[in-house]
Amino acid sequence: MALEEAPPFWWRKAGLRALLLSPLAAVWGAAAARRMEQRPSMEVRAPVLCIGNFIVGGAGKTPTAIEFARAAIARGMTPGFLSRGYGGHVTSPTRVDLHHHRATDVGDEPLLLAREAITVVSPDRPAGAEMLLALGCDIVIMDDGFQNPRLRKDFSLVVTDARRGIGNGYTMPAGPLRVPLLRQLAKADAVLVIGEGPGAQMVIRKTARGGKPVYLARTVPARTGDWKGKWLIAFAGIADPTKFFDTLLSLGAELFDRKSYPDHHAYTGEEAEELLAKAAINKMDLVTTSKDHVRLKGMGKMQQELAEKALVLEIRLEFDDPRTVQLVLDETLKRAEARISAAR
Repeated sequence: MALEEAPPFWWRKAGLRALLLSPLAAVWGAAAARRMEQRPSMEVRAPVLCIGNFIVGGAGKTPTAIEFARAAIARGMTPGFLSRGYGGHVTSPTRVDLHHHRATDVGDEPLLLAREAITVVSPDRPAGAEMLLALGCDIVIMDDGFQNPRLRKDFSLVVTDARRGIGNGYTMPAGPLRVPLLRQLAKADAVLVIGEGPGAQMVIRKTARGGKPVYLARTVPARTGDWKGKWLIAFAGIADPTKFFDTLLSLGAELFDRKSYPDHHAYTGEEAEELLAKAAINKMDLVTTSKDHVRLKGMGKMQQELAEKALVLEIRLEFDDPRTVQLVLDETLKRAEARISAAR
C-alpha cells in the first residue's frame, strides 16, 4: 500500500472513516507486521544504527540522524547515512553528490544528510550499507528503514513527534501507523520523543511498560538570527508545517502569510512565481525550511530564484539529557562488536 500523504482524519480522534477502514487496516497491519518480523537476511561488518518512526510522514528522523553523525565524527569515526531516498528516482545504490543530484534524483532528506557525511540512497538497504563500507564508513546510520527487515540493525531508535504522536492509533489506511504499535515496539530498542504536547503519551506509557528507555528532545533554531519584528511570508511542504510556523512566531517573527504544501512537495514554476510576486508586492521576505530549500534548487528558473531569495530557518536537535547520543552510540557499538565477534 503506497500511501505517503496523511489524510487529516488520521490526526483526529478515530471517527466513522477510521472505523469503516479498520477491517482493511487489520489485514494490512498483520501483513506488514509479519514482514517486519522476518529474520534479517543480511548483515554488514560495521555497527548499524537505525533512526526510524512508527508512522507515515515526518517525525524528526533526519535532524536526529544528523546529531548522531556529528557525535560519531567527534569520536573520530566515519559515519555514513543510508536512505531509501523517498521522492527520488534512483533504483540502484547511489552516493549522493551535492553538486550533481537534485531532490527529484535522490529525495530531499538525502541532500540534507549529504551536507554532513557520506550518504548513499538505495532501495536495497544491504547493498547500500555495503557501498558505505566500501567508501570507508565505519558506522551505518539509517535514516528510516525501521520496518524493513532485510538488514540487521544493532540498535533501533524510533522517533515520535510529541504533538502528533501516532494520530488516531490505527494502522494504514485507517490511520498513520505503518505496523500495529505493539508489534513495532517489540522491535524498537528505545524511543525518542521530540517536542512538547500530549500526542506521544500512549507511546511513552507502552514503551516504559515494556522496560525500554524513552529519551526526550526538542528542535531549536540552529542560529537564532534577527527574526524579531520581521514581517515574513512563510511557506513549507513538510509533514507538519504548523510546527515551522510556530517556531518562527516563537522567535518574534510576524507572519503576513503562511503557505502549506504536502510533504515532499515538488514546487512548480507557477507556485514559485506566485510566492515571489506576493513578496515583491508586499515588500516582505520569504522564509522556508531546509528541506523545502534543497527541493527548489535546480528545478527551474523560477524555483531557483525562489531558492536564492528565500531565507532558511535551519534547525537542530537539543536533547533533554545531553548524554543521550553517547549512550545510544555506546550501546550500538557494543552490540555490533558482540555480533561481529560471534560471526567469526
